Amino acid sequence: MRAQAPERSPISYEVNVARLPKTGLTVKIDASEAEKAELAAVHGLEAIERLHAELAVSPWKRNGVKIEGRVEADVVQVCVVTLEPVTNRVDEEISAVFLPEDSRLGREGFGVGGEIMIDPEGPDSPETFSGDRIDVGALTEEFFALGIDPYPRKLGAAVPDKQEPARDEEENELQRKLRQLFPKT
Repeated sequence: MRAQAPERSPISYEVNVARLPKTGLTVKIDASEAEKAELAAVHGLEAIERLHAELAVSPWKRNGVKIEGRVEADVVQVCVVTLEPVTNRVDEEISAVFLPEDSRLGREGFGVGGEIMIDPEGPDSPETFSGDRIDVGALTEEFFALGIDPYPRKLGAAVPDKQEPARDEEENELQRKLRQLFPKT
């Protein structure tokens, strides 16, 4: 069972994009023990042994911000077959573009009538932000959550074949009558 997601990410790290250097900046996130425990509770995991992210935050077009990088983690989950702990690796590429709420680029395409063509393999649409800060920790948590195996299985674990339940040798009178009325075909 998952806990209710907090309003602020346990690995929250805000970047002031108003003072972003033209060459961008690198953000490294290594979750502390407390942060890993809170993330594990929020995402229904037994534990998070390691969570590391490295992001490049850079200006994009006129007022936008592009964030690229990778999140890596080792998580302990419960096997859906054996209910034993199983360790899995999360390794997700992070790529996102953010535009200010009042940006003309952010409104184009969705405010105009007609069809919108979306390439499922193409880049995501830009997200908007307000103010002068973007929480890159929360973005990292989003991509981390996407990489969690929803049905973890221990190596070699398999669901047993469905077997018919063993029938009692003695049938009562009701069972005999039902069997006569509804024979198996």
